[in-house]
Amino acid sequence: MQATATIESVYDVAAIRNHFPVLSREVKGKPLVYFDNAATTQKPQVVIDALIEYYSGYNANIHRGIHSLAEEATAAYEASRDAAQQFINAESREQIIFTKGTTEGINLVAQTWGRQNIQAGDEILISTMEHHSNMVPWYMLCQERGAVLKVIPVTDEGELEMGSLDRLLTNKTKLVAIVHVSNALGTINPVKEIIKKAHAVGAVVLVDGAQSSVHLDIDVQDMDTDFFAFSSHKVYGPTGVGVLYGKKHLLESMPPYQGGGEMIKEVSYTNITYNDLPYKFEAGTPNIADVVAFKAALEFTKGIGKERIRQHENELLSYATKQLEQIEGLRIIGRAKEKISVISFIVEGVHPQDLGILLDNRGVAVRTGHHCAQPLMDCYCIPGTTRASFAMYNTKEEVDSLISGLQKAIKMLR
Repeated sequence: MQATATIESVYDVAAIRNHFPVLSREVKGKPLVYFDNAATTQKPQVVIDALIEYYSGYNANIHRGIHSLAEEATAAYEASRDAAQQFINAESREQIIFTKGTTEGINLVAQTWGRQNIQAGDEILISTMEHHSNMVPWYMLCQERGAVLKVIPVTDEGELEMGSLDRLLTNKTKLVAIVHVSNALGTINPVKEIIKKAHAVGAVVLVDGAQSSVHLDIDVQDMDTDFFAFSSHKVYGPTGVGVLYGKKHLLESMPPYQGGGEMIKEVSYTNITYNDLPYKFEAGTPNIADVVAFKAALEFTKGIGKERIRQHENELLSYATKQLEQIEGLRIIGRAKEKISVISFIVEGVHPQDLGILLDNRGVAVRTGHHCAQPLMDCYCIPGTTRASFAMYNTKEEVDSLISGLQKAIKMLR
């Protein structure tokens, strides 16, 4: 029901930018330079059109309805499930559970599989570079169950200390929850290696794919992860939609996350029969419109091609890194050998928030602060960083605007 964007075979960033209406606006009298893509990406017109088409053409509650609008809405909703299955190469559509986002997906696993399987004295292993969303739920579960939370340290370059992983993995390790790509550093973690080692001691693995899903080719079967969570809004789709993938035998063994309509087959005062996958975990009326539009975002990304996007973004990363290295007193935080197009940095004697304000005055949107990764910032003994993150529609000219804005801001603040 949605139009598909047509992208030329040659990577034409100007043509790609034309698909994103917001990029034509100004901020404080300056052309918008949007470098906050790790927080959320902008939306192409096909996604906006899909939302409008749903609400103006076939808005209805899904499943169980026999009238035409309900059937059309249900078909569009379930088509997005199929698209998500293909996007991460899940074995079956039943393994695709729609959530509000990565955070809810992780919490779902913590509150169902976690409560069912984690006992006193068990260990849960995370890393220092986790987003709070892949840290706080496990902390809460450990507090509740009397389990132990252990942490893989990071190096000065922003890579996991893989030698420590072997030491930390024991027969007490029941779960490894690991971020695929760090939102604060851009580091790409060797998740396949981690999963293999975790499985060797009998641990289950959850991968936080919030940042990796838009930049890397995701194949959950090849990865062999037990759970994988990601968000629509990081992949040029609407906010308020996410996907939790799980291995079928694990999902089938887990109790429901919430109770209500849709997640049941039969209900009486004495007995309740829960629904089959994936509906067992999708209680109540879902975020239908945004799920429907999510398919348009996945198709748009696929139409351009992740490999081509990645090459473009890596060129921007290299270009920006070389420029930033020339600024006196600036230090890049996170120099992993394998990175996505994220650069975090600090400037001696300048607070990140002050930089962010002055850059915004020049139309440049960056993210400042601890990036929901306070323990990581504590590890580097810094309050936070300024972060620039690049997407398919960004340009070298925009990087030049960032560098010029930084130079002027630093001169003012020192």
